[in-house]
Amino acid sequence: MASQDNISTLANGQPSDNPGSVQQIRYGNSNGGLVVLSDTQTVEVLAHFARERIPERSVHAKAAGAFGEFEVLEDLSDLTDAKFLSGIGKKTPILTRISTVGGEKGSSDTVRDVRGWATKFYTEEGVQDFVFNDLPVFFIRDPIKFPSMNRSHKRHPRTNVPDNAMFWDFHKNNPEGIHALMHLFGRRGIPETIKNINGFSVHTYTLNKADGSYVYVKWHFRPDDGIKTMDAETAAHLAGTEPDYHIKGLFNSIEKGEYPTWTVCIQTMTPEEVATAPIDIFDCTYTWPHERYPLRRVGRLTLNKNPDNYFQDIEQACFSPSNMVPGVGPSADPVLQARMFSYPDAHRYRVGPNYFQLPPNRPKNPVYAPYVRDGPGTMNGNYGSDPDYVFSELRPVAQSKRVQMPTHELWTGNVTAFTTTVTDKDFEQAQSLYKIICSEPNGQEQLLENLEQSLQGVPEKLAGEVLDYLGHVHQDIKNALQKRLSK
Repeated sequence: MASQDNISTLANGQPSDNPGSVQQIRYGNSNGGLVVLSDTQTVEVLAHFARERIPERSVHAKAAGAFGEFEVLEDLSDLTDAKFLSGIGKKTPILTRISTVGGEKGSSDTVRDVRGWATKFYTEEGVQDFVFNDLPVFFIRDPIKFPSMNRSHKRHPRTNVPDNAMFWDFHKNNPEGIHALMHLFGRRGIPETIKNINGFSVHTYTLNKADGSYVYVKWHFRPDDGIKTMDAETAAHLAGTEPDYHIKGLFNSIEKGEYPTWTVCIQTMTPEEVATAPIDIFDCTYTWPHERYPLRRVGRLTLNKNPDNYFQDIEQACFSPSNMVPGVGPSADPVLQARMFSYPDAHRYRVGPNYFQLPPNRPKNPVYAPYVRDGPGTMNGNYGSDPDYVFSELRPVAQSKRVQMPTHELWTGNVTAFTTTVTDKDFEQAQSLYKIICSEPNGQEQLLENLEQSLQGVPEKLAGEVLDYLGHVHQDIKNALQKRLSK
């Protein structure tokens, strides 16, 4: 930390007599002059300035972030032996980053968009990341569509502005996302504040034990301040007057000691129950019915410390669903498995191959991974003279007897190219959600207004096809939008 006693230096530690001066050959009494190349201070400052930004995230670029803790409130020893989930009262430090998805770093917080919710648990067995969304379902279930889906939500390749036609052209032709679209254009498409946002795992995960037993789980972070949303008119006003509304809100709340909290819950399903489940548990476009798989309380998340430096603590923070500790595991959801590759791959590109050595990503427990070494940004001693190859007798390495991710399913068959198809069943949960929306005060009207706005500028033929698509949820939606668009 800087203080009045600090002496200004260059990056190599050389003291500077004046950090605002430039070595020059002066031109008379004017302000003109020739800067000399030997002025290391000026060269260093200018050269670093051109390099001080790392590439922003392709998605989730705009975010708020804070530190906090997770506390276990209920015993889960019947489901998992993960240490951070063991023992009532157990506390684990966390780092959370909550973001919009489509916009760039300078975009507005109050746009209609999915919110990403990434939380890093610094456990005694390594870093456990949960990379969730504020909607309980996703737009796709074939992982190869992930880049296309995100591009359709961003900027048109010719005009460089978001484009409604591009958005609906993708979703109408990839209709499995109808459930997520109903959530997005409903009241919860824009949260009131960050502390009123839900967090959902979207994917199915497992909790497991060293003996090989396991259950399937879906995670839920439920805001203790309640779910509160913002209407489109207020959101549009704030987008122009307070584009950092959510980020400021979270920061100021923590600074005042008004710490936001969330109750962490899970839904569970045994392997034996999968065959009779009413939904495909490996399909991230479906939710699990609560009446059949009720929520079970796990613990509480509290955000209680703002970052000391946003770039170091939040911009360089790298989250990935592949970061799992013993007792937590993935499922056969193909989108989850693809994310387990693509997220750390993005971090290696954006931050560097040694991003785990940076402060926000560094595990709290000792790390010994001598087969992952060298590369730019190495700062951990690089394992000295230890062998950089496996099974050395010169420097034997102890091995854990804990199977980190037990093998659950039996896999048989041939490798095949596969794309999911859409049936009437894919519209059932969207239809149920529409009934809920209609039961909420002004819910149906807000849904129609939001959809109407999103159809502005869409070519007539495509707009008609979108209305037919929405009509599969309920004919009232199609009829009402037809009247609105014909005015």
